[in-house]
Amino acid sequence: MDTSERFIKLLIGLAFLAASAALWWPIEAKAVRLKEIATVQGVRSNQLMGYGLVVGLDGTGDQTTQTPFTAQSLNAMLQQMGITVPAGVSMQVKNVAAVIVTTTLPAFAQPGQSLDVNVSSLGNSKSLRGGTLIATPLKGADGQIYAMAQGNLVISGAGASAGGAKVQVNQLSAGRIPSGAMVERAVPTPWLQGSSMQYDLQSDDFNTARDVANAINNAKGPGTAEAINGRMVNVKLPAQAGERVAFVADLENISVERAIPAARIVINARTGSIVVNQAVTIGPCAVAHGNLSVTISATPVISQPNALSQGQTVSTEKNDIRINQEPGALIQLPSGTRLTDVVKALNSLGANPQDLLAILQAMKAAGALQAELEVI
Repeated sequence: MDTSERFIKLLIGLAFLAASAALWWPIEAKAVRLKEIATVQGVRSNQLMGYGLVVGLDGTGDQTTQTPFTAQSLNAMLQQMGITVPAGVSMQVKNVAAVIVTTTLPAFAQPGQSLDVNVSSLGNSKSLRGGTLIATPLKGADGQIYAMAQGNLVISGAGASAGGAKVQVNQLSAGRIPSGAMVERAVPTPWLQGSSMQYDLQSDDFNTARDVANAINNAKGPGTAEAINGRMVNVKLPAQAGERVAFVADLENISVERAIPAARIVINARTGSIVVNQAVTIGPCAVAHGNLSVTISATPVISQPNALSQGQTVSTEKNDIRINQEPGALIQLPSGTRLTDVVKALNSLGANPQDLLAILQAMKAAGALQAELEVI
């Protein structure tokens, strides 16, 4: 045997080993950045909300007879401006609408910075197009004012009506004001307090918490990070504020080998959507599936009396009930260790998403489905 023949046989052997290893070798974990799977505790956004009035509408505001709070709010605003409405006067203003204003206050937002706000009608206003939001305080969960909103609304919808006909595109009772709010107060954060910070993982996984701590220790030195539980990782910080910013910036881009997630099937009972992740496996089982339909039809029947009986014509119904049950063959499903095998096995049943919900629950109860079912 010459050298060339030995070399060819060696290549064939290596190819065979590579193909065999692909069948039994476990799925490799994917590397992700730390900022994609964890957040710093205390560095978060806050929801703000306020109640205000939109003025300048072209007769499309609230009907004050059906929404009395709009007239009360307008009266209170006029009193603050020194205008007193005579008692007993009914205010029928059609160009004013009561609205709810919402926005999100980002972390580390400082006074003077602007925010985008969303404005939604609270009463029965037909349209907010062309309206102007007057000064509205935005409060947080603690009841304190953190921003003030005011400005002209941008409405993406359009509509027209005449002679009882109506045409509308998109939503007319909600809009947005770009840079419509000004931050008045900053939210205190524990960023500069203490000598450590805490990373909160997005999922409860002890393996991921250990990998995060090991990745930080490999990059910043032993003892820098410690996994507290499956969701919390404690990290020691430098003393100086400038060093802390650079330190956390380096941590955000650290690559972490993310372990394979737990096997889970998420079911949306309202829409029938089913999502299966790559870790789901099934054992060998047999499933019988058939459709059962019940049809009830009513046929009107007229009963007429004889000519000389002096009776009355009576209308009755004849109900016809039919039950149709399609045959369901017993289908054997082989064991599947890959997502493609699971999909092929479930598709072989020929069931619609609604029937598949019941089949998955039955397979889980029988012990043939190695996954956690989550209904949302």
